Order: sequence, then structure tokens, then C-alpha cells
Amino acid sequence: MAGHETHYTLPRAEFDKPVKLLIVVAPYYKDIADNLVAGAAAEIEAAGGTFEIVEVPGALEVPTAIAIADRTSNFDGYVALGCVIRGETTHYETVCNDSSRAIQLMGLQGLCIGNGILTVENRKQAEVRADTADQNKGGGAAAAALHLIALTRKWGDQTKGIGFKAPSGAYQVAGTDNGSTSA
Repeated sequence: MAGHETHYTLPRAEFDKPVKLLIVVAPYYKDIADNLVAGAAAEIEAAGGTFEIVEVPGALEVPTAIAIADRTSNFDGYVALGCVIRGETTHYETVCNDSSRAIQLMGLQGLCIGNGILTVENRKQAEVRADTADQNKGGGAAAAALHLIALTRKWGDQTKGIGFKAPSGAYQVAGTDNGSTSA
């Protein structure tokens, strides 16, 4: 069973300046969502971060809420949480594929998002994955967001001096003295 295999977990991300995340959760299965949030909250707090929580009706609304928050707020990253359990119709595939695709596209645009939307065959699978003492997928999603924030901060402070990006602190206006002296 895949759930009991051992796997490598990266060391916890560390920060010299505080981080603030938004946890966006679809509490359709409230008990599962609560466990996912508990895992995410514990991971963020362990890294010294803060967070806010917002609830949305379902997994399809999670990416939209993240996009709204990114346009209108000041979060460093996002944790997407929810659970989709396969039912009798193709709605399962639509919800899983579309929510995942939207989150991935936002990530490719530079947002730091940990995706903890469970996509499972049955409730038992969801319970095991959400349990903070078992697979703790909420904590894993928060850890992913924190690692992406750490990368953004690391690489965001670097400049390569190519293209239209001026080296840090080297902005000059044409026709002005750049501080050099002549003898």
C-alpha cells in the first residue's frame, strides 16, 4: 500500500523575515477539512509564520479565491485545501482536473501555492490522508508553500544583470551624474 511507504521529507523551510499565508479551504467534508487545516496551521506556525483562513463552497472555488487574494491582499503564499471523493458521475474528474490545473497555472505564474486538495476514491482514503498523525497532507501542502516562498525570497533578491533588469541599486537616469568623479 502506497500510504505506508517511506519517503524523503525536506527539512522545514527557515525564514529571516516573517511569512504570511492564506489557507483557502473547501469544507464540503467538514471533519476532513478540519484535519487538513490543523496540519497546515501547525506547519506554518512551526516555521514561524502566520496565516488567515478563508472558506469557499467547493474545490472549484479554491483557485478563484487564491487569485482574488493575490490581486487584493499581501500574502506571501497560499495553501489550497479540500477533498473530492469519487462519486457516480464524471463530476469528480471535472472538479479534480480543473481545480488542479488552475492551481498549477497560478504556480507557473509565480504564486507560491501548496496544493492539499485530496482526490480520493473513498472516505477512508481521505481520512488517512487528512489525519495529522498519519499522512498529514494539510501539513505537507503548507510545507510546499513555505518552500516555494523560501525559493522566491532567495532568488527574488538576486539579479543577473541581463535583459531589461538593472542590477540592484544601479538605476540611472539619462543625463544625471551617477556619482563618479573626474580629476
